[in-house]
Amino acid sequence: MLLRRALLAFGLLTSTATALEAKVGDEASVKKAADTVAYGLLKFYTGNNTGDVPGNLPDPYYWWVCGAMFGTMVDYWHYTGDSQYNDITKQAMVHQAGPDRDFMPKNQTLTLGNDDQGFWALAAMSAAEYVFPDPPADQPQWVAIVQAVFNEYTTRWDTQYCGGGLRWQIYNFNVGWDYKNSISNGCFFNLASRLARYTGNTTYAEWANKIWDWEEKIGLITKDYAVLDGVTIKDGAKCEDDMDKTEWSYNSGIFLHGSAVMYDLTKDQKWRTRVDGLVEHGLQKFGKDNIAFEQLCEPHGTCDDNQRTFKGYWLRWLSATIQLIPDLHDKIWPLLKGTAEAAASICIGTPTHTIAKHPPFKGMAGTACGFKWNPPKVFDDSFGVGEQMSALSALIYTLVKDSDAPKTNSTGGTSIGNPNSGSRSDDEKIRVFAPITTGDRVGAGILTTLIIGGVLGGCAFVVI
Repeated sequence: MLLRRALLAFGLLTSTATALEAKVGDEASVKKAADTVAYGLLKFYTGNNTGDVPGNLPDPYYWWVCGAMFGTMVDYWHYTGDSQYNDITKQAMVHQAGPDRDFMPKNQTLTLGNDDQGFWALAAMSAAEYVFPDPPADQPQWVAIVQAVFNEYTTRWDTQYCGGGLRWQIYNFNVGWDYKNSISNGCFFNLASRLARYTGNTTYAEWANKIWDWEEKIGLITKDYAVLDGVTIKDGAKCEDDMDKTEWSYNSGIFLHGSAVMYDLTKDQKWRTRVDGLVEHGLQKFGKDNIAFEQLCEPHGTCDDNQRTFKGYWLRWLSATIQLIPDLHDKIWPLLKGTAEAAASICIGTPTHTIAKHPPFKGMAGTACGFKWNPPKVFDDSFGVGEQMSALSALIYTLVKDSDAPKTNSTGGTSIGNPNSGSRSDDEKIRVFAPITTGDRVGAGILTTLIIGGVLGGCAFVVI
């Protein structure tokens, strides 16, 4: 298989543009197709190349997308049993945990939002629940990293505006500091619910209730279970005055999964009501002809690199909901099945062109996956990390029926936690430069003089 991949990648074997042979219900064919799509996805990754940084994707992909990708790869291993990417997945996650073991590496300060940190933590939480191989004892541990992120989230809960909620950004010098969005609070909610289930600590469950109540009170979760994007906060203005009412599939999905976890944990009917409402609304809003689609931007061809990843996460959380509440299988399954078949049918691209500022496709010829899955069997000439990752998600989550449910620390989970992790404040994490002294200025002046002299001398030599 590896040799064939290499030969195809270098064009030494021919390949016709036919859809992947993925027959939902035939586990072997789905796993084989997923293997091919995963190979194409990981060919975009450069973090394991000499001189590159583990856990980074090349431009123009943001850091959080790489965290989301490795969360998908943890799931890929769980659903398929294929461990060939486990080493680079673990390497990336451990490296990006950073010196404080909380997914706040210093080189990401200028783009680091609560949702960015959250998507890496979601990957670590999945690693704990699915018993992905633990790092050595002297390295960051999956549950402990998630607990660090959770603890830091609690310190950022802002009651000055809107009565609570996380801001989008962590640092006030980043664009979006004045925005409280559902995906940041969704990450907080999802992680809180899963930590409550994994550890049995009721404090996490209390926070999950608090976050849901805030989202509902402020109007970001509506009575018909639409999850709206966020609110802009301003001095003297009501939060409801500047609300972005757009709906994205991943906002709906992240609250759906967290609610399913809370229902599994508490058996409280209010959580089942919320699960049912989110499933029903989500299927109507983000499903068409039993195929997932990003309703806001996909019909108009305006989805950006980030938005082209969203529906893959929605599929992840739909399948995870089935794991926890099996009687929802018949409700959700038609969309999972239809989506997988449609997604596989458009993984037929052999792009020879490049998209501006995007890396080329280096997977096997005839296996690049497009973004639009409806109509099926039509490659829309769009390719990249989001397209490949979402198609991989569509395939692997049809294997949910035969997969093990997520573990807890009392049912087989092996990851070690640390409820006190994440103690450093956000202010301490900002890189601070030492004050400039008189000696520094004098030295800089001398260096500048020498450089100017060298440049003028060089120019004189060229003229002569």
